[in-house]
Amino acid sequence: MIKAIAYTNPIFHIHNLKLESFVWNIIIRAIVQNVSPAPLHSPISVYLRMRHHGVRPDFHTFPFLLPCFDTPIHLPLGKRTHAQILLFGLDKDPYVRTSLLNMYSSCGDLTSAQRVFDESVSKDLPAWNSVVNSYAKAGFLDDARTLFDEMPERNVISWSCLINGYFMRGKYKEALDLFREMQLPKPNEAFVEPNKFTLSTVLSACGRLGALEQGKWVHAYIDKHQVEIDIVLGTALIDMYAKCGSLERAKRVFTALGSKKDVQAYSAMICCLAMYGLTDECFQLFSEMTTSNNNINPNSVTFVGILGACVHQGIINQGESYFTMMIDKFGITPSIQHYGCMVDLYARAGLIKKAESFIASMPIEPDVLIWGSLLSGSRIFGDIKTCEGALKRLIELDPMNSGAYVLLSNVYAKTRRWIEVKRIRHEMEVKGIKKVPGCSSVEVEGVIHEFFVGDESHEETEKIYAMLDEIMQRLREAGFVSDIKEVLLDLDEERKEMALSYHSEKLAIAFCLMKTRPGTPVRIIKNLRICGDCHLVMKMISKLFSREIVVRDCNRFHHFTEGSCSCRDFW
Repeated sequence: MIKAIAYTNPIFHIHNLKLESFVWNIIIRAIVQNVSPAPLHSPISVYLRMRHHGVRPDFHTFPFLLPCFDTPIHLPLGKRTHAQILLFGLDKDPYVRTSLLNMYSSCGDLTSAQRVFDESVSKDLPAWNSVVNSYAKAGFLDDARTLFDEMPERNVISWSCLINGYFMRGKYKEALDLFREMQLPKPNEAFVEPNKFTLSTVLSACGRLGALEQGKWVHAYIDKHQVEIDIVLGTALIDMYAKCGSLERAKRVFTALGSKKDVQAYSAMICCLAMYGLTDECFQLFSEMTTSNNNINPNSVTFVGILGACVHQGIINQGESYFTMMIDKFGITPSIQHYGCMVDLYARAGLIKKAESFIASMPIEPDVLIWGSLLSGSRIFGDIKTCEGALKRLIELDPMNSGAYVLLSNVYAKTRRWIEVKRIRHEMEVKGIKKVPGCSSVEVEGVIHEFFVGDESHEETEKIYAMLDEIMQRLREAGFVSDIKEVLLDLDEERKEMALSYHSEKLAIAFCLMKTRPGTPVRIIKNLRICGDCHLVMKMISKLFSREIVVRDCNRFHHFTEGSCSCRDFW
């Protein structure tokens, strides 16, 4: 009844009535929770009208009102509301205090949040959780961890806040370590069951790391404890399995969702298929999603996946068709990601002029993604003039973008313009720009091992290099010749080959062949684009050693079997 009153505009039909505070509170809560698709009045305006009618707020009013102040732009209003709380002497109420903490946290004012916490006479669990979450969200993870360790008691929200804080800041290993700590028995502390939010965050961390075994353990935990796999958890499982190189498991989870599948699940699966270069399956799933049987309208994420599938196969006509369909049929305004896909599509196909014309016609300002796509595509075809122009635009937007300099240096190296290569390297050195080192990670028996180019930090370094030498010898006997054209330094042929031999993915594959049983699939996560030489090595190893190898680089998946790759040498 109250919801019905609230959205037949009660305060505008009953101006002369002095409503009780609980009615005003419910109206404020209804508007904040956006029960109506288009509320006619803001929560603060309702509060002001409440005061105009002489109604005194109570300890429910502000916990309902404060959540509407959730960005830095709302901070001044949030502070004024805090002054109202002090005026009415409600600042000692634990619910009001926790709401203030959450408000200051959401508005990015950690100092005020900490002050509210410190001034609390009795710090209850919600207050502790709120201040830990404040620091975790802001990226002050050491401070958040210190507060977390000081908590007199912790619940699932406490653990989830810190796990999510690590995840949001790219500290995926730390997120998994904390989740494992959560599972351990603790003296004088009850066991805390993770909830769906905790589990979905942990699954996402597993996906980023490529930690398949740990991700499978979380899935087994979900099944063992009979946690319902709803659309959020199901989508997290799909994403985790796909990012860990186990597409078949991702497909099984997707199928098992049955009638629960919505646009999120379909979009996740389409994006996964696109990353694997399975374009036909992408198109088929998109068609299934939008047919009359399902009638699920795609969203912007769906089209990022579909256009990405076109990019990975170099399919121009279909890409243009889907881009037009997105706008004309589904009314979706293209984002910078969609424009980036189209520029990438044209540039990789060698249609550099068309890519440039497309950029010129964009209704939004090109960003790093756009110019990076043009630079990457023109690099493939040795178009130095376009590369230099794109690099200039990139540097204007992101002066410390090491990837842009490296791509241009690659072009100069391919055309043997060593003076220009040295000039680029000198410019990077003068500006303090450091090349992002290539890093490859693999999971063996549940442990993540990382390797960098020329890495000698691993405890089994000597064995790994001996294994790599054995592998390369077998490849050379089978006719392998190193692809040295993209080595960035003006070295002699032998030294160039040596430089290529110790790329991080080669060290990772050597470690896996040394540590896993024959026939075991190998899954490698690479932070940069795989080079042509390593790509050729992986193809030959998959055949000579009878291994299925899956490499996830920064662009896509490469699935190597029997001497061929799923990318068909187009990446």
